[in-house]
Amino acid sequence: MTDSLIRALVEAIHSTPTQAVLYFSGGASQVLGWLAAVPGASNTVLEVIVPYSRMSMIQLLGKVPVQFTSKETAEDMALVAYNRALKLSKPGSPVVGVGFTGSLATTRPKLGDHRFYLSTRTSNRLWASSVTLSKGLRNREQEERVSSQVLLKAIAEACKVPNSTTFDSDLTEGEVPDVSELHFDEDQELEQLIQGKICFKIFPFSSGTQTSNGDRKVILSGSFNPLHDGHLKLLEVAMSLCSGGYPCFELSAINADKPPLTVSQIKDRVKQFEKAGKTVIISNQPYFYKKAQLFPGSAFVIGADTAARLINFLSLSLSLSLSLQPKYYCGSYENMIETLVGCKRTGCTFLVGGRNMDGVFKVLEDFKIPDELKDMFISIPIDKFRMDISSTEIRKGLECK
Repeated sequence: MTDSLIRALVEAIHSTPTQAVLYFSGGASQVLGWLAAVPGASNTVLEVIVPYSRMSMIQLLGKVPVQFTSKETAEDMALVAYNRALKLSKPGSPVVGVGFTGSLATTRPKLGDHRFYLSTRTSNRLWASSVTLSKGLRNREQEERVSSQVLLKAIAEACKVPNSTTFDSDLTEGEVPDVSELHFDEDQELEQLIQGKICFKIFPFSSGTQTSNGDRKVILSGSFNPLHDGHLKLLEVAMSLCSGGYPCFELSAINADKPPLTVSQIKDRVKQFEKAGKTVIISNQPYFYKKAQLFPGSAFVIGADTAARLINFLSLSLSLSLSLQPKYYCGSYENMIETLVGCKRTGCTFLVGGRNMDGVFKVLEDFKIPDELKDMFISIPIDKFRMDISSTEIRKGLECK
């Protein structure tokens, strides 16, 4: 593959909407240079990590690989990269996670083969390939180049570059890649989410997405059983109080107090957002401190009842009392502060709307907020939003009909 063909392929990759996270070790190092040397790299590359040492790879994968240079390790790297790409990308952007691990020519003769493994993961596809190189045919630099060519071509295919399969690398006729491929439908992807293999899935139903504040998300979390006008109005008002961002609803498939949602239940609730033309994120994190790690820098839109559960205590002047809940903070005020300060470090804030609680309408000002956390909570003025309707009441009404 000539330099001009490499540049043409990189230009084609950068012209696609797909964003990528790349993890590679033991080879294919020229890929980064090729991607970065062509204008438009920021359209494609979200992050590149080279876990070259043993401990770096173990920390990246969160486990000790059975073999560091193997098809399984490349697939694990691609999956970790895919989840990372989901977190770093703009809502609704197609993403790809790329993993590469190789054992190429080095300063000493190798007893085993010179080989490499690569994998790409997208929302509906896990692709992997292994190549055994002809030993002694190339020096290290040449093996780096040919492995980089194969990896670049795989990235192009994952980005759905037209005619990317026609680009030939410098592999010989005897160096035939061993390729495997799995495809996922939406149900299988949601099952993977419930199982914790992927961190979230975005359904970008919004017709117009605001972007005036970088990649920040303004997120209204809930069970949405059902979605109602109060939810829509609350997020609309929250957006008016924020300096831009991406308005999103977020539904966790995992509930702290109930069994996980089924794929069928998730799809039924997603249909509501499709009908309303609103973007919804399906995650597997029921707790806000985990959501903050998943969506750093976000503004979470919550009701006063949720704020009370977060803070886990109310002002002594209120007749309503709420004790520390062991399942959230192990019954410890110090743990509560430490957990919420951790949320604050991620750059997250909470916009709090008023809510009817046991027959009394409560707003943020009714709660005593610890001094360390006051600037993390922002009140939504009652003159901008007040709606006593709840999903529970709507559901009960529907059940009575």
